[in-house]
Amino acid sequence: MSPPVANGTGQPLLQLSQHSLAYQGQTVLTDVTLTIATGEKVALIGESGAGKSTLLKLLRSQQPQQSAYCPQHLGLVQPLSVFHNIYMGRLNRYSCWHNLRNLIYPTAERMAEIGALAAELGIAGHLRHSVDRLSGGQQQRTALGRALYQQSPLFIGDEPVSSVDEYQADALLALINQRHSTVVVALHDQQLALKHYQRVIGLRAGRVVLDAPTDRLSSTELAAVYPQS
Repeated sequence: MSPPVANGTGQPLLQLSQHSLAYQGQTVLTDVTLTIATGEKVALIGESGAGKSTLLKLLRSQQPQQSAYCPQHLGLVQPLSVFHNIYMGRLNRYSCWHNLRNLIYPTAERMAEIGALAAELGIAGHLRHSVDRLSGGQQQRTALGRALYQQSPLFIGDEPVSSVDEYQADALLALINQRHSTVVVALHDQQLALKHYQRVIGLRAGRVVLDAPTDRLSSTELAAVYPQS
């Protein structure tokens, strides 16, 4: 299977050709061939264990300096505040002195930037709270804020809205798409994938079994991504 570059949206940004990967003697990806172009918005679907997380990490490794990554395991620093966890998205942009100052006494400029972003994420009221005081959904929005704060052209997310309700997920995916020219996200909700993304890639047991524009997908094709009980 040779997936297309969807709609001629831009130059190839991420590419794999018959790529296989094994971990600890177990095959995770098999003969994966795909191309994602600059400007595409792509959803990755498949059951748990299909290889989605591995594929996302592999794609991210091709553009590490250009990508914002929101992992499924959030990687937040629990004792630190929401502000500081979001601020970590730009640690590499500032000097050690600037970072240390913002750890102890955040500047008005950084507070304003992160406060505005937190408001869009619905967590502005928790900006000074330590992450360990937050609900699962609030923690996920904090991790998403950290990725958005990087202001990278490419966003790669592994179930970035799995811990929020459908209404919030809808708004957050729209925000992600608005702020990044190219987006690749793994989602468990097929309807969100169809609504927000122009292309769907389906993985089953480490293989690409579906790669098509969303406006040409049938329910039968989507169902084929998942093993039949």
